[in-house]
Amino acid sequence: MSKQIYFDNAATTQVRPEVVAKMLPIFTNQFGNPSALYDIGQEAKAIVDESRASIASLIGADPKEIFFTGSGSEADNWAIRGTAYALKDKGNHIITTAFEHHAVMNTCAALEKEGFEVTYVKPDSEGIISPEDIKNAITDKTILITVMYANNEIGTIQPIAEIATIAAEYKIRFHTDAVQAAGVLPINVGELGVDMLSISAHKFHGPKGIGALYIKKGTKINNLISGGGQEQGKRAGTENVAFIAGMAKAFELAHMQMDENRLKVAQMRDYLIANVVSKIPRVKVNGHLTKRLPGNANFSIECIEGESLLLLLNMNGIAASSGSACASMSLDPSHVLLSIGLPHEIAHGSIRVTLSDENTYEEIDYFVDKLEEIVKKLRGLSPLWEEKEDK
Repeated sequence: MSKQIYFDNAATTQVRPEVVAKMLPIFTNQFGNPSALYDIGQEAKAIVDESRASIASLIGADPKEIFFTGSGSEADNWAIRGTAYALKDKGNHIITTAFEHHAVMNTCAALEKEGFEVTYVKPDSEGIISPEDIKNAITDKTILITVMYANNEIGTIQPIAEIATIAAEYKIRFHTDAVQAAGVLPINVGELGVDMLSISAHKFHGPKGIGALYIKKGTKINNLISGGGQEQGKRAGTENVAFIAGMAKAFELAHMQMDENRLKVAQMRDYLIANVVSKIPRVKVNGHLTKRLPGNANFSIECIEGESLLLLLNMNGIAASSGSACASMSLDPSHVLLSIGLPHEIAHGSIRVTLSDENTYEEIDYFVDKLEEIVKKLRGLSPLWEEKEDK
């Protein structure tokens, strides 16, 4: 297949050439262990320190509040488990939402087996969490609230600052999984009022396998990984110097181009949505139409099986997804779509298209044409579609 169109940027992004160029010399020339006292070790330490300071400045944090992790999932796990264990003497209740990433959902489920209680607040039909619903879920045992900044499947952006204000009023720790938002939307931890915030480099054209957790100064949290004294003694393991530098470079580039790219990608997204809805009958756009990430478009197509649709798109050189890449092997309908009230049969026929600034209108036109062809083909084989056409 000569044509290759990548429409799954919520799953991962292509590493920018400038990021690769930043990383390569570190593997061979600046390979020292940052904990070593000799020159080559101190050179590596300087790279880590400069990268930490750069990332901190871009989100309004102090460098000492940035802790590098192996992924966004690790950052989420650390924030949730670390807080739960640190504050278990004060309470055992956690509030989250019904459509979090699996890194949050499965961590909370594991804690429930250890005796913690978790309330899963549902979003409305457009995928927005009500701050009032969060407030109403608070008990005298609540020790943590964790709400994602933007949903990874339907792209809805949540009222994080409002929820953080409620958490502060009740003196409850607040964490947000900002993995989908970082590098795409401006983030200032002081303005948001969060205690902890997770990010991951590969969502903004950095390398896979490196993330970070912002932990506000004074926040009580247990360690997730024990060992040496790296990351101020909070996260053991020799620092991944090249990937840390790559993450910082990617984050810098994302912020330099953020306003321009956000507008460009949002315009392409709206063009995509308008064309799909106008050319294919019985299609529903999932999530809020305006309070959503600029590159996210999520559709439910009646009388279509999502996996068949994705396989046929792939045969035409188009990479898209049915939801979170972390759950792509599951045949169950998306928990995100079920949480906003879609019935199982509609949720099964859903597709997520996520754009970046590297995509084009020509690619969108090709995608819409192929999608229209494939939907007609699959519906032609569906007795359910025959019944709907007869009505």
